[in-house]
Amino acid sequence: MRAFLLLIFLYSGLSGAALVDLQGNFTQGGLVYGKTSPGAQVMHDGQKVPVSDQGAFIIGFNRNAPEQSKLVVVLPGGDKEVRQLQVSQRSYRIQRIDGLPQRKVTPRKEDQQRIKADREAVKKARARQDQRIDFLQGFAWPAQGRISGVYGSQRILNGKPKWPHYGVDIAGPVGKPVRAPAGGIVTLAYPDMFYSGATLIMDHGHGLSSTFLHLHKILVKEGQRVEKGQVVAEMGASGRVTGPHLDWRMNLRGKRLDPQLLVGPMNSEKVEYTK
Repeated sequence: MRAFLLLIFLYSGLSGAALVDLQGNFTQGGLVYGKTSPGAQVMHDGQKVPVSDQGAFIIGFNRNAPEQSKLVVVLPGGDKEVRQLQVSQRSYRIQRIDGLPQRKVTPRKEDQQRIKADREAVKKARARQDQRIDFLQGFAWPAQGRISGVYGSQRILNGKPKWPHYGVDIAGPVGKPVRAPAGGIVTLAYPDMFYSGATLIMDHGHGLSSTFLHLHKILVKEGQRVEKGQVVAEMGASGRVTGPHLDWRMNLRGKRLDPQLLVGPMNSEKVEYTK
């Protein structure tokens, strides 16, 4: 139903004299769907935004996005609309994890080259931008299970503060199926990264991508087309982990989004939030 309503919104006409309609989560980590006239130019906080042939586009907000955000829409005929968007602020959890191998907390000098190569591969995979609009399908949970980590929380590993967590962690047994949350193209299928272990990235169009970390097995190949709900991997415990789980992340043109804001409640299992 959620995906159906989204499609109705994006393919319906604009209301009144507005040059743009917006729907989504105007909050830190949120994704917003836009609808304007085909051929329009859209700028968000100074960054050019891709617009589909139907006038659909998406914008997002970082974890620490300020309260004000600027959207500019210019139609082919020259009409212009400027909107100051209000972005709600969030508070984030602190998660402490002890007992990790020290090498995974503070990598040795010989590991740095590998880590750098991993990051470059991920950056390249997320850089893809094309006119596909798979994101219009809406998103579904890639796996069911207990929520063991949430977006934005900062982790303190062996007593040392680290970068904030930019995904949602779903705990489950090794080998549990992982499904595509929406259709897309596989841009990275890497079997063993230093931090994230077996890592899979798929692009949903317009620079929006899903990343799956700590997998046991990847069942698709780079360049492959996948459909929403298709089994693409198996949950695992590879890389830096304390137990088997899926870490699902979403990125939009360099901005890290909160996947939980795009999906409803889980259906088959009770959801429990833990620190």
